[in-house]
Amino acid sequence: MLQLRPFKSLGHANHGWLDAHHHFSFAEYHDPARMHWGTLRVWNDDLIAAGSGFPPHPHRDMEIITYVREGAISHQDNLGNKGRTEAGDVQVMSAGTGITHSEYNLEQVDARIFQIWIIPQRVGQAPSWGTRPFPKGERGEGFVTLASGREGDEQALQIRADARLVAATLRAGESAEYRFEAGRRGYLVPAKGLVEVNGVSVEARDGLAIEDEQVLRVMAVQDSEIVLVDVA
Repeated sequence: MLQLRPFKSLGHANHGWLDAHHHFSFAEYHDPARMHWGTLRVWNDDLIAAGSGFPPHPHRDMEIITYVREGAISHQDNLGNKGRTEAGDVQVMSAGTGITHSEYNLEQVDARIFQIWIIPQRVGQAPSWGTRPFPKGERGEGFVTLASGREGDEQALQIRADARLVAATLRAGESAEYRFEAGRRGYLVPAKGLVEVNGVSVEARDGLAIEDEQVLRVMAVQDSEIVLVDVA
């Protein structure tokens, strides 16, 4: 089953410095039919204006993945972690027992990110943060695992959830496949481009909720960048 969630149907809040679109209920946007998708709780499509950002604020017991689409984001937290994550790379924060962090766009251009929250398998653990540059040469050969808590994915950034985040960059006419284990769900969003997924047309920033699909066949109609989460 594939359920298309067009970009124009998403929740929306424009705060000036932050222009946010919500695939699931978040903050002032509430839709009982879009509370979560399996253990995927949040998928926000954020534009953060140059020279602005999120001031220090707390989180706990949530796996928070930031996928940077354009520009860069600078992180700082009360554990002493600092880092900059740029387009095509990801950062992971396991909020655990509690962490306070800020996320600023210190660049001279706007930043565009996907912020993805996944419910952890275990709560009450020590918080942590990490980022990793993924060589762009790894793209173009199908889906690359960027963050995961699943067995066999130790080379990816680790999260404390039975979930996996993968991405693919495809030129027009190229295709990639992703296989799901029985009983798992997926959520796919093209960061850019236009793709067909098992025959369904998905435009940039649309969401596609996936259930009871063993094989996902993604064909790029245009040059495309695709992000996919596999969850329980």
